[in-house]
Amino acid sequence: MAEEILEENVTTAERPELRDLGFGSVVAGQSRQRLLNADGSFNVRRTGLSVITSLNLYHTLLTMSWRVFLGLVLLLYFLSNVVFGALYASLGSEALVDISTKPTESMFVRGFFFSVQTFATIGYGTIQPVGITPNLLVTVESYYSLIANALITGLVFARFARPTAKIVFSDFAVIGPYQDITALMFRLVNGRSSQLFEVGAQVMFARFVTENGRVIRKFDVLPLERRRVTFFPLTWTVVHPIDEGSPLFGLTDEDFKRTDAEFLILLTAIDETFSTTVHTRTSYKPDKIRFGHRFVSVYNKTYEGEPLSINVRKLSAIEKAP
Repeated sequence: MAEEILEENVTTAERPELRDLGFGSVVAGQSRQRLLNADGSFNVRRTGLSVITSLNLYHTLLTMSWRVFLGLVLLLYFLSNVVFGALYASLGSEALVDISTKPTESMFVRGFFFSVQTFATIGYGTIQPVGITPNLLVTVESYYSLIANALITGLVFARFARPTAKIVFSDFAVIGPYQDITALMFRLVNGRSSQLFEVGAQVMFARFVTENGRVIRKFDVLPLERRRVTFFPLTWTVVHPIDEGSPLFGLTDEDFKRTDAEFLILLTAIDETFSTTVHTRTSYKPDKIRFGHRFVSVYNKTYEGEPLSINVRKLSAIEKAP
């Protein structure tokens, strides 16, 4: 019983088989691709799921980029009016009467612009439906536009209201002088004007090693100088001191490349505006790690009475360490 209780209390850091962060032994041991892309997305994919099972339209519309989302809304708006415009045109010239000073000759163009006015509830009054069938079609389009506008409005609101972190990481991580030793360091800053607090960082060191005659991907949680900061008003330099107990001790740039090393960065914080926890992640590969360098100061020169400020453009600025 005592052994079972002890086993349950063993931390993940003390059990190497639990350090793969959920990628699994196959991905961790066989895949030669990076685990996390620079934008934080996972470099894996799933196949074999049916379209119905994997499709989540609401989630897709919430998480896609604004450019794609607005493009889809524009496409829906245009196609809807094209379809209804064609239906109006199919009813003949007597179905839509244009009483403007210069009536539109093309029935499709007349139907298209009448559909736009109906869909957007503009109602200039220059084009009017005549007869039971055209007015029934107007009723159908009015109902359709009511639902479509409500859904689009709800999606736009949800996209604005969805709390997400926008942490800007330095383009490079450096290994350079730190106190009397060296350290792995990278910087980050809040990319939004909202305030974050209780910001916590976890850094995992992944690389391929040979154990018992087979090549496996090994994970180590790197101890940090500071794992959490309560306030995050400016910038934070995350530091892992490289002492004799560090997995990085004695490693060179060639060692990182040979073992296909990857530093996985996981960040959590509480967004003050929404009072909810937000997450972000990224990773650094050997081509983004600079040995013998240090970060340039991001702090602006201030005068008496001025608030402390930083230049975010210098976040990734590095220089050779003396």
